[in-house]
Amino acid sequence: MNLILKPARNGIKGELQVPGDKSISHRAVMFGAIAEGKTTIHNFLKGEDCLSTIRCFQSMGVSIKEEDNVITVEGNGWEGLEEPKEILDVGNSGTTTRLMLGILAGRPFHSVIIGDESIAKRPMKRVTDPLKLMGAKIDGREEGQFTPISIRGGDLESFDYTLPVASAQVKSCIILAGLQTEGKTIIREPLQTRDHTEKMIQQFGGNVTVDNRTIEIIGNQPLKGTDVFVPSDVSSAAFFMVAGAIVPNSKVTLTRVGLNPSRTGIIEVMKRMGASLQVEEVSSTGEPYGTVTVETSELTGIEIGGELIPSLIDELPVIALLATQAKGKTIIKDAEELKVKETNRIDAIVKELKKLGASIEATDDGMIIEGSTKLIGGQVDSWGDHRIGMTLAIASLICETDVVLENSAAVNISYPTFFDDIKKLLSRIDG
Repeated sequence: MNLILKPARNGIKGELQVPGDKSISHRAVMFGAIAEGKTTIHNFLKGEDCLSTIRCFQSMGVSIKEEDNVITVEGNGWEGLEEPKEILDVGNSGTTTRLMLGILAGRPFHSVIIGDESIAKRPMKRVTDPLKLMGAKIDGREEGQFTPISIRGGDLESFDYTLPVASAQVKSCIILAGLQTEGKTIIREPLQTRDHTEKMIQQFGGNVTVDNRTIEIIGNQPLKGTDVFVPSDVSSAAFFMVAGAIVPNSKVTLTRVGLNPSRTGIIEVMKRMGASLQVEEVSSTGEPYGTVTVETSELTGIEIGGELIPSLIDELPVIALLATQAKGKTIIKDAEELKVKETNRIDAIVKELKKLGASIEATDDGMIIEGSTKLIGGQVDSWGDHRIGMTLAIASLICETDVVLENSAAVNISYPTFFDDIKKLLSRIDG
């Protein structure tokens, strides 16, 4: 579907609560399914990816229902999962695929996972190889590199494993497999990644030890159903943080934004670039969250790389847009993981922002952006990637002419009300 997007001639102003965090919503359903008893999930993200997770676990016999915008999961423990009678379709969700493989690796039945064309291109050996080392029987295209993937689970052995890449999905997959072993599984990260899985184990009554970048998990722990509040997704809020900073005559307040320190790289980068941005933490129990307010800002280009990258990997496309409006040069490096997301996000964002007039070049591991650039408008494509589509929609707000966005429906993967929320902020100005 093509969408015509108009510039924000008079700025954007107002308050928003963006949808629930995608990473936490996935994990809440999965932990609810393997725990004993009822789990209630508040502010669950009803995007396509998270709905794929619900459908997959319903196919394994788990009762998952929605009433009054609350998701209820009736868990019967690990043994409550049943062999699915149908192929498990993950749609476009890499998180569902990789984390669910960790759960399936220890279950004594056979299952097959498929997804859409994008999933069929995304690398899975980073999870299937360590699961095979633990004893899972896995096959798939190119020896388990790509879906469809067939897995016959069973008894797993604990092990000590160093992640070859900094990936929360790989770490979480191994943690979920490790929870089903007799011994202690040790996972070592090259860089710290988001720790939602570790926090959720504790929330469901389990124990996990984290020492710097080493995680230890004991198998066969009982998990108990609980109440989960999902903060607003900082990755979704990032689009409006950037909009508030780059659209003239703007002030945007975002409420209940997740402030997990492993996810707030976007806030650190914006502050380093000189953004007028204030954060007020409201709750520090469980997953921390708070209020973020951003106003039109004078920005300066910086270098972004190293240990900061895992905490903002999903925000890098919109950070590239932010950099087009900063004075001087911004360099993004050490971001090879962008190449194996829903699309090659380095190629996608560079090509599409260039169409709008940006001065941006791809490198092997990132981008170089020359700032203080006027964007002109034109026709662009989301590449079927929600993050690319939302970045281009925010770019349209500062373009001189209209932007035509192709494949705009991709945004529904993580933010079904995104375009409605843009209109809300515009209507506060335009009446």
